[in-house]
Amino acid sequence: MSPKDILEKYKNGEIDLPEALGQFPKSGIEEMGFATIDTDRQSRTGLPEVIYASGKTVEQVKLIAERMYQKGIDVLATRVTPEMVEAVKSVIPEAEYNEIAKTISFKKTNTVEAKGYIAIVVAGTSDMPVAEEAAVTARFLGNKVETVYDVGVAGIHRLFNRLELIRNARVIIVVAGMEGALTSVIGGLVNKPVIGVPTSIGYGANFQGLSALLSMLNSCASGVSVVNIDNGFGAACQASLINKL
Repeated sequence: MSPKDILEKYKNGEIDLPEALGQFPKSGIEEMGFATIDTDRQSRTGLPEVIYASGKTVEQVKLIAERMYQKGIDVLATRVTPEMVEAVKSVIPEAEYNEIAKTISFKKTNTVEAKGYIAIVVAGTSDMPVAEEAAVTARFLGNKVETVYDVGVAGIHRLFNRLELIRNARVIIVVAGMEGALTSVIGGLVNKPVIGVPTSIGYGANFQGLSALLSMLNSCASGVSVVNIDNGFGAACQASLINKL
C-alpha cells in the first residue's frame, strides 16, 4: 500500500492513527521477510542498493528486483544466471542483460553525472567477464567508461598504443589474471589513482587468483589500491566515488 493510499484510508476513517502510522515503511528500510532492502543507501553513501544474485534463488532475485522497481529504485543485479534473467525480465521487461558480465539492470535515466571518465584496462580477453562487470557497474553509477582490452604484459607494446586514453582518465581500473603484472606497469606510467582487480584466470600456480592478488598487493608502484579477486563490482564502486569527487 502506498503512503497516499494509507493517508486516504485514514482520512476516510477506515483506519485509526496508530494503524496508519504502523503501515508506513521504516525510513530507509523495505522489509520483505527473506530480504531487507536498504532504500536509503544512495543518499547515505553515494552508492545504491545492488542485488548480489549468487547464492539467492531465482524467485528471491525476481521478488527483490520487482520490489525495487515498484518503489522507483534503479535495479542492478550481478552474478545472475540465465534463469534469473528470464524471471527479472518477466517483471521488468526493459531490463538490460549483459551476458559476459552476468548482470541485469534497469535505470530510469542513463545520465552521466561525473565530468571525467573511468578507464578500464584489461590484460587478456579471458579477463573480460570481470572487466565487463566493472564497466556495467560504473556506467550504472553514472560514469562515462572507456575500455582497453587485451593489452597484457606478454605483448606490452599493445599498451603504449592506448596510453594517452588511459592517462587522460580520472581513475583507472586494471583487470588482470595470471601474475597480475599489468597493474604495476600501469601504476608506473600514470599520475591517476589505479585500482587493481586480480582475476581467477590462470594455470594451477595462479591459485584461482591468489598469485595475482599478492602481486598487486606487493606492487612497488605508488598510488595502487587493490580489491578482492574477480571483484569488478567493488572496483567500479570505488572508481565511481573517486570520479565524482
